[in-house]
Amino acid sequence: MVLNYIWVALFVIAFIVAVCKSAFGGDLTVWTEIMNSSFTASENAFNISLGLTGILSLWMGLMKIGEEGGVVRFFGRLISPLFSRLFPSVPKGHPAMGALFMNVSANMLGLDNAATPLGLKAMKDLQELNPKKDTASDPMLMFLVLNASGLCLVPIGVMMYRAQCGATNPTDVFMPILVATAVATLVGIIALCLKQRISLKDPVLLAWLLGIAGFVGGTVYGLSRLEKEQVELYSSFFANALLFTVIIGFICAGLRKRINMFDAFIEGAKEGFKTAVMIIPYLVAFLVAIAMFRASGAMDVITAGLTSAVESLGFDAEWVSSLPTMLMKPLSGSGSRGMMIDVMNTYGADSFAGRVASCVQGSTDTTFYIIAVYFGSVGIKKTRYAVPYALLADVVGSIAGVLMAYMFFK
Repeated sequence: MVLNYIWVALFVIAFIVAVCKSAFGGDLTVWTEIMNSSFTASENAFNISLGLTGILSLWMGLMKIGEEGGVVRFFGRLISPLFSRLFPSVPKGHPAMGALFMNVSANMLGLDNAATPLGLKAMKDLQELNPKKDTASDPMLMFLVLNASGLCLVPIGVMMYRAQCGATNPTDVFMPILVATAVATLVGIIALCLKQRISLKDPVLLAWLLGIAGFVGGTVYGLSRLEKEQVELYSSFFANALLFTVIIGFICAGLRKRINMFDAFIEGAKEGFKTAVMIIPYLVAFLVAIAMFRASGAMDVITAGLTSAVESLGFDAEWVSSLPTMLMKPLSGSGSRGMMIDVMNTYGADSFAGRVASCVQGSTDTTFYIIAVYFGSVGIKKTRYAVPYALLADVVGSIAGVLMAYMFFK
């Protein structure tokens, strides 16, 4: 129901802004821009789904090999001390545990292409345990918030775009992003634990959370002692080497279990193809609404108003240039990425505005895209409190990103 209100609101606001611009500003071209954006966005939505078909087929095929070879169960046992606390209703040793762990691991390494199919696999496994098939379960909500908070140890994408935009040191935003996304994740987990009445005093859960915080701090310290070229080299090497090692581990497990890996792969790949087709309507619905919202100029109105409000209160308003990226991030990954690039092209990649936009872009993930794709893939219609808690993590991450930018670059 919340998604319905947001979806309708995007269209209504876009229409109101367009009427005002044409009636009072004489801008009659806005209607053409809005309609053209709808056609382009619907085509992009289909192309995204089409592009996901091969990736989903590959990874769900590999996941099927891993599942039959026992690797998924192994990951489930490995992470079960933590995830059994965060997902108390998921039975120990269930395949969902392994898929959950691998999805979170891929997100932490910045491997978006691998994380999405793994996340869809996890959502499918969680749906098998869900007694109300049209309503999000507690484990689904926890999983969604973990994804929306976007914990990422290696923000390769942001650093790559900064390099393309001419940044002198593309990796200078690494530590601010790491701190911001870690804060967003911890706040999201703690808030949802309180909502679902999961005890934060549990010694195992507390130890894991403190351990994660310590690991992040150690990573920041270690990488801060490297040159920027070494950071990029080692980050890329570690992420891709680990991913390929997982694939080899699946194959070795299949050989050990003497399963027919080719047949298992084909079976899983067919599921991936079906999932890619299933998400097309959800992507079209949201990407078209977002595109029309942008084309109407509503985003520009919001930015100008907030800038005036911030300056009238006597606060520094330099960060407001990153507001379009901040507001678009929960709605559209490609949209927020375009906003970030536009800021860097306009003000310079090494400008404060460019660095703030980069920190905000890397601080959280695309909440509504995740909700639409993950819940849409299993037919969830009632999302309960997924949106407010995911947005809480987004807001905290964005604020932390702005504060870190001021701390590191001002």
